[in-house]
Amino acid sequence: MGNYYLIPFLPLAAFLINILFGKQYLKDRAHWVSIFAVVGSWLFSISAVAQVISGKTFDQDLYTWITSGSFKVSVGFLIDPLTAVMLVVVTTCASLIHIYSVGYMHGDKGYYRFFAYLSLFTFSMLMLVMANNFLQLYFGWEAVGLCSYFLIGFWFDKKSAADAGKKAFIVNRFGDFGFGLGVIMIFLTLGTLHYSDVFAGVNVFVGKSINILGHDVELATFIALLLFCGAVGKSAQIPLHVWLPDAMEGPTRHGRRVLSGAVQSHI
Repeated sequence: MGNYYLIPFLPLAAFLINILFGKQYLKDRAHWVSIFAVVGSWLFSISAVAQVISGKTFDQDLYTWITSGSFKVSVGFLIDPLTAVMLVVVTTCASLIHIYSVGYMHGDKGYYRFFAYLSLFTFSMLMLVMANNFLQLYFGWEAVGLCSYFLIGFWFDKKSAADAGKKAFIVNRFGDFGFGLGVIMIFLTLGTLHYSDVFAGVNVFVGKSINILGHDVELATFIALLLFCGAVGKSAQIPLHVWLPDAMEGPTRHGRRVLSGAVQSHI
C-alpha cells in the first residue's frame, strides 16, 4: 500500500504540531503546516485514483487494534473505486476550506487552535472513508462529531457558542447510539466487522427477522436503519436537526462558511 498510509496521517501530524507548538512558535503561521499536510493528502489521493483506474485495489491491516476472544479488530485501510472517489472529494474540499480559512480567521486569537481542529477534522474524515472495518468507521464517525463540537464551540468564552457546541454533541449522540447498535448487531450476526467478510456473508441475513413491538422486521433492514441513524444526526435530518441553527455560533458568522457542515455533507 506504500505511501497511502500518509493520506490520513499527514493531517494528524499537522494537528499535533499545531496544538503542541502553534501557540508559542507558529502563531499566525500555523496555517502553513495544515495546508501543506492536506495538500499532500490530496496528491496521494490523486495517486490512489490513478492506481484504482489501472485496476489495483488495496485492503491491508496496519496493526491489530482489539483482540478479545472471538472479537478481533484491526486498524486497516481499504482503497477501492468508491473510496478513491471519496478521498478526492474530502481532500479537495478540505484543501479549499483550509486555504479560504487563512483570510476568514486572520487575526483571531485562537488562530493556531482553529487550524489544529481543522486538521483533526480532516484526519477523522479520512479515517472514516479509508476504514476497512465497521469499528474503525465508527471511530472516524465519532471523531468527526468531536471535531464538530470543537469548531462549533470554538469561541467557548461566549456562552451561546459553548451551549451550541454542547447541543450539537449531545443531539448527535442519539443518532450515533443507533449507529453503534447497528455495528454490534453486525458482529453478533456474522462474527466479524471486516468489510470483506461482512459482504461475503450477507446471505446469512436471508430469511432472518427480528420482532420489534410485535412486528417482524427483516434483520438486514433493521441493521441498515440503525446505521442510518448516524447519518440522520450528522446531516441534521428530522428529528435530529435541532442542532444545526445553533452551529452558526462557530466560525461561520459574518460571512464565514459553515466549516463542519460543508465537509460532513460529503460523507
